[in-house]
Amino acid sequence: QVQLVESGGDQVQPGASLRLSCVTSGFTLDDYAIGWFRQAPGKEREAVSSIKGNDSKYYSDSVKGRFTVSRDNAKNTVYLLMNSLKPEDTAVYYCAAARYALVFGLLPSSLMDYWGKGTLVTVSP
Repeated sequence: QVQLVESGGDQVQPGASLRLSCVTSGFTLDDYAIGWFRQAPGKEREAVSSIKGNDSKYYSDSVKGRFTVSRDNAKNTVYLLMNSLKPEDTAVYYCAAARYALVFGLLPSSLMDYWGKGTLVTVSP
């Protein structure tokens, strides 16, 4: 059974850092690209970061330079390190897996095969 489980969300002040984890099971992580997405209240889900099997990494303009994605295939885990958090980063963050990442750059949600249930990040003074 395929599972992706996010953790690490919390309520923090602006400027703080958080590291989200996405623990995967039921498939071989090496064979998949992983995307991080977020959905803020009243807004559409947006792609934040992607990491592909060859370890290429992509970021949205809104998080570039502040967020870093990484993967540890041995631990079946993908991480999203978020620095210099801003109130506009407040959202539910999801990780998702795509078997065929046949696009350049950030993976769109339409390509993702499996999704986690999300973890809430709240950034407020």
